Amino acid sequence: MTRPHFDPVLYTVAIADLRPTQMTVGVIEVERRRRGWRKLAGVERHAYLAQHMVPTVIGPKDRRYIVDHHHLCRALHEEGEAGVFAMTLADLSKLEKPRFWSFMDHKGWAHPYDAKGDRHAFEDIPRSVADLADDPYRSLATAVRRAGGFAKDATPFSEFLWADFFRDEVKVSAIRADFDGTLATALDIARTKTANYLPGWCGPSGKGNGA
Repeated sequence: MTRPHFDPVLYTVAIADLRPTQMTVGVIEVERRRRGWRKLAGVERHAYLAQHMVPTVIGPKDRRYIVDHHHLCRALHEEGEAGVFAMTLADLSKLEKPRFWSFMDHKGWAHPYDAKGDRHAFEDIPRSVADLADDPYRSLATAVRRAGGFAKDATPFSEFLWADFFRDEVKVSAIRADFDGTLATALDIARTKTANYLPGWCGPSGKGNGA
């Protein structure tokens, strides 16, 4: 028996209406995505957005909260784009805010940590992607993963865990002064046994502490 085929439903959502579920992004990573976006032609841009649907949860007052692609949404916003394609993971619009955030927390769909790695109240999460603070360690963690330092993992907010790891291993001043040089150092550190508790660990490299 032939099963019916259903095409995914794409919702176009205004970026300005999307609510973040985290407090920071890596501005260096945002800039990288902006440069990539500028290289795409009109048709390519539509295809790219269709391949990068933003997962959302409908919360109180029918507001859409994004649980991934914060960097992409921030980059598109700064490029003057109005909307993205979104999909709905859950409809929690009937919940009051305290229970909504409790559910989001237990599902691993919210990460209220600042650029120092300190936890805040959910009410402190910015209401717009435009207001997300810069965390250089987020840019570093993303770059390390892209360079093969660790594997992409289904663990919620896995790159935040790596960012927190690097806070104790490299200085933020080094990231800002020489990102590429710091990336090379971080790649070696990521493959040591010091990092073997982190999601997607690919070590050891034979260098550094505990390898």
